[in-house]
Amino acid sequence: MKKVRITVKRITVYDDLIAEYENPLEHACDMKPGQVFVCNGWEKPEGFCDSAWDSVSPFVMTLAHGGENFYNGWMKNPKSAMISCNDGFRPVSFLLEALEEDAVQE
Repeated sequence: MKKVRITVKRITVYDDLIAEYENPLEHACDMKPGQVFVCNGWEKPEGFCDSAWDSVSPFVMTLAHGGENFYNGWMKNPKSAMISCNDGFRPVSFLLEALEEDAVQE
């Protein structure tokens, strides 16, 4: 099974939606652009957001098992996917990449 690198590419915050709809939170998202996680197969990396994992895990599992070419040519690199978490107030975009056996992981 391949390892999969998850890189935080972008975090968007919709302050207007937060002000109108969200209850105040003491703790929101901890992700930072450029942050990298490496999955050992399809296992959730330590410190990775549970909610974000629900969004990316089907793609991680597919890449870890050698799958590629999501949606018939969607990505330039067929062994990757760009997936966002399901937080409607502060979505995070993640680049998922299958790693070759001898690739540097972080």
